[in-house]
Amino acid sequence: MSEIGPVFERCREEKRAAFIPYLTGGDPDLETSGRLLEALAAGGADLIEIGVPFSDPIADGPVNQRAAARALAAGTSLSAVLDLVARYRDKLGVPMVLFTYFNPILAAGVERFAERAEASGVDGVLCVDLPPEEAASELIPALRARDIDSVFLLAPTSDRRRIQAVARASTGFVYYVSRTGVTGAREELPKPLLKEAKRMRRRLSQPLAVGFGISTPEQVRSVARVADGVVVGSALVRIVEEHASEPGLAERLEAQVRELADALR
Repeated sequence: MSEIGPVFERCREEKRAAFIPYLTGGDPDLETSGRLLEALAAGGADLIEIGVPFSDPIADGPVNQRAAARALAAGTSLSAVLDLVARYRDKLGVPMVLFTYFNPILAAGVERFAERAEASGVDGVLCVDLPPEEAASELIPALRARDIDSVFLLAPTSDRRRIQAVARASTGFVYYVSRTGVTGAREELPKPLLKEAKRMRRRLSQPLAVGFGISTPEQVRSVARVADGVVVGSALVRIVEEHASEPGLAERLEAQVRELADALR
């Protein structure tokens, strides 16, 4: 399979959770986006999630929606994000997970998309609006034939049947959404999160990564007690939004990533 599994194994040996930052590909433009990916790796990312901008998101909060709009305005497409991964994957030295909606994949053609993803060096695909039952006929076989991991979502509302379906369909890791609703940094984590994540983790053979709303080193450290990986997205995307025009953007982002990643070490 991909390089995702070995990363979680290494982190387990180091007795810590993996740190997984997220950015939208092409935000604020493709050239800058490449430098920001380098900043994520330099700051201590174990895996990187890169988002494909989409015009009609359903899981993204306002910060990530605006990032997608900026990237689309700059001419970013699924093909452009795959080209970006191809240019930077080897330089970064960490696995990359493509965060996307199904429409761009469908428009490209599932087999063609999988071929391009493999050629670009994508390690895993998280298609947030495609249930595992619907992915089973085309997307999952296309990815597995090319040793690309398929990552699916669990939520606080997931029942036993849903957990089993996601466990069968997922390779690499399972992504647990920390709360219902959309992405976005929060001052406090949901009170049931640690208990619910622990419950999910007991029922999975794959590593469990937790995201949505995690933004501070304290929150990262807390979630790491019950998860194999911690995802931070909106808090980093906001830095891009607020400082995109400043010359020190990459350095600022790298410093924030290092502070968050160090909370796990």
